[in-house]
Amino acid sequence: MKNTALTDTHIALGAKMVPFAGFNMPVQYSGINDEHETVRTGVGVFDVSHMGEFILKGEKALDLIQMVSSNDASKLYDGKIQYGYLPNETGGIVDDFLTYRIDENTYFLVVNASNIEKDWNWISKYNSFGVDMKNISDETSLFAVQGPKAADALQSLTDIELASMEYYSFAKGTFAGVENVLVSATGYTGAGGFEIYVANEDAQKVWDAIFEAGAAYGIKPIGLGARDTLRLEMGFCLYGNDIDDTTSPLEGGLGWVTKFTKEFVNSANLKAEKEAGIKKKLVGFEMIDRGIARHDYEIVDAEGNKIGRVTSGTQSPTLKKSIGLGYVDNAFAKEGTEIFISIRNQSIKAKVVKPPFVK
Repeated sequence: MKNTALTDTHIALGAKMVPFAGFNMPVQYSGINDEHETVRTGVGVFDVSHMGEFILKGEKALDLIQMVSSNDASKLYDGKIQYGYLPNETGGIVDDFLTYRIDENTYFLVVNASNIEKDWNWISKYNSFGVDMKNISDETSLFAVQGPKAADALQSLTDIELASMEYYSFAKGTFAGVENVLVSATGYTGAGGFEIYVANEDAQKVWDAIFEAGAAYGIKPIGLGARDTLRLEMGFCLYGNDIDDTTSPLEGGLGWVTKFTKEFVNSANLKAEKEAGIKKKLVGFEMIDRGIARHDYEIVDAEGNKIGRVTSGTQSPTLKKSIGLGYVDNAFAKEGTEIFISIRNQSIKAKVVKPPFVK
């Protein structure tokens, strides 16, 4: 199992460590509900250094990205970020990822930890363009500083103007005395905040500086447990749960980042699928009766007939009720539709709601 640069720091902070995507990761420190609340109302720090980072460089770098990505990266400009996915050849999804445009010939891709090798091999397979590819995942640390107080907590550490940074943009500058740090504003919590990319050798220095600067704002370390409850309250997909190699991106709600203005891997088949109309859909739901929906529980109709399955479910710390995501047949996908989750052979009532669950 791999460690991040700060594994010993997390253990010293009393984190409960668990294996995740081949890494030894902190799942919680003070408790999921407390950490969740910290991010929603204040500021917290996730060590997400397990994520993967690739640099694609060369005159044809954009051509390669256009071939493997569902989204239209020609719309990017320097300092702009784009969300998209890597379609496979059989109608599913290799991974979802972010593309950062550093300059006209240089792009920085951020991929999911569990898919680093898979994504690298997939993109390499299509690199007939002579693009210089570099996998910097093992030498890069990443901290997600999230919450409404994030900009105030971090501003003293950098010359980058954080409060005015647009969503899905980034800048490079000095951070905590370290030069050439990449700071972005994407977020996976819906609470606002920033991502700090640093070399492993600077990770401890930057981590310590963040906590020193954020002390007056009640900053806390946050584990992957709260990351999951926070992202689910926003209705954000998690690869491996809500989308995977077998799920249709169109059924998974990713039509908005599927651009048929260009050709890309499997685009003809996806276009045909769109024109024919999808048969099921990823929807949000909240429980009406008592019970927590979990991954892979069956979704049924009033007569007990299977109409779908749960992909993600939790007790929302903010709403104090159970929420989830799942695929259902089109006839049951409309907002307000009554559905039932099969929990221990009982049909527990729920209703379809449109994410985000927390507005």
